[in-house]
Amino acid sequence: MQIDNLPKLKLNEQESLSRQHYDILFMSWAGWVFDFYDLVLYTFLLIPIGKELGLNNIQTSWIFGTSLAATALGGALFGVLADKYGRKKVLEWTILLFSLGTFLSGFATDLWTLILFRAITGFGVGGEWATGQTYIGETFPPRVRARFAAFMQSGAPVGFALAALVGGLLAPEIGWRACFYISVLPALLVVFIRRRLPESDIWQERKDFLEKHPDPLNKEPQVNFRILFTSQYRYLFVISLLLAVFDMAAYWITFSWLPGYLYQERAFSLAKSALWVIIAQVGAFIGNLAFGWTADKFGRRPAYSIFSFLMAIGLVMITIMWSVIISYPPIILSFMFLVGFGTGMFAGYGPLFAELYPTSIRSTAMGTAYNFARGIQFFAPILVAVTAQYYGLSGGISLAAIFAVLSGLWIWLFPETKGLKIRAMSEKVNSH
Repeated sequence: MQIDNLPKLKLNEQESLSRQHYDILFMSWAGWVFDFYDLVLYTFLLIPIGKELGLNNIQTSWIFGTSLAATALGGALFGVLADKYGRKKVLEWTILLFSLGTFLSGFATDLWTLILFRAITGFGVGGEWATGQTYIGETFPPRVRARFAAFMQSGAPVGFALAALVGGLLAPEIGWRACFYISVLPALLVVFIRRRLPESDIWQERKDFLEKHPDPLNKEPQVNFRILFTSQYRYLFVISLLLAVFDMAAYWITFSWLPGYLYQERAFSLAKSALWVIIAQVGAFIGNLAFGWTADKFGRRPAYSIFSFLMAIGLVMITIMWSVIISYPPIILSFMFLVGFGTGMFAGYGPLFAELYPTSIRSTAMGTAYNFARGIQFFAPILVAVTAQYYGLSGGISLAAIFAVLSGLWIWLFPETKGLKIRAMSEKVNSH
């Protein structure tokens, strides 16, 4: 029963989850599903694209690397815009942009037009993740924040599996161009976001306060990308960026070439390659959900280490140790599943970064760290392609295990933020 004289509880203070919570969760999740789908669809189409446009492995890697690099710019720009104009508006803008880029990719006529259109896709992709994770971080109660942020992150393997189905099974029937054309449909999500989602009340409270008190005594940092490099935030931002770099390197070294590795080096058909990659994505979906529960139960740092090391073990087994276990397909499939399960560590970024940074720069910091790290992965598919000239694709992909281990160790430079309450105005994070 609501008493009129009492202030209304914010969404992240409510004991029970409401319909608004689930609307925010579903729309952020759906946006991330199609965000990731649009980004990785190209990896399943690169062989027919390369044949039609006359591109070699290095050139197709440049195209995918460009889309990853563009996510860095999109993440930084849309992170700032989300802190300035709100989470809801920017979520709409990013979905429209990456849908447009994917649609235009179907009209590519050569290397340079495809690079341009995939860059547009990457630019939109870079902005969506931080906006959605900030949304959830600010609106869900601390006791369940990690598990629901993890559910949003589970949209990545769903999007990857969807890309595998479209690129591996549908593309041979309708052609790679048509696959890009039909991928404009996620833009329809904007209609539902506009009608159903409330703005983050944490962000709105801060906006209203600053409008009434344009020069508050306890000044907060303004929405500004450069604030991340000031003495107050420089160390935190650098270790956040490097954690994401190590993690992203493990992921993109693996998955930028995994379908091609199975097709070219292990003599799988495109359809069988897609099905094996889907096994990894089933593991990733379960891993994301398991990470959220683990992080809420035991803390962010132990969860990161466990999942990072599991991914590294799986990677070694499906590359360097392939010849040892190939006689037992169920075993190698289980390690493919384990690689995906280990990527559940990506579910930790949303709650960790939301808890580390104040509302004034939360989306800016999250978008910049996560997407700068992804942008640096411009070099990941190229590194694999170059290494493969000497050690095969298995040798190139096995490098990902090193970065997975680094992620599991690096997380211990951070304070433990489990259970931290997020407020509209600045709060300090104390090391435990």
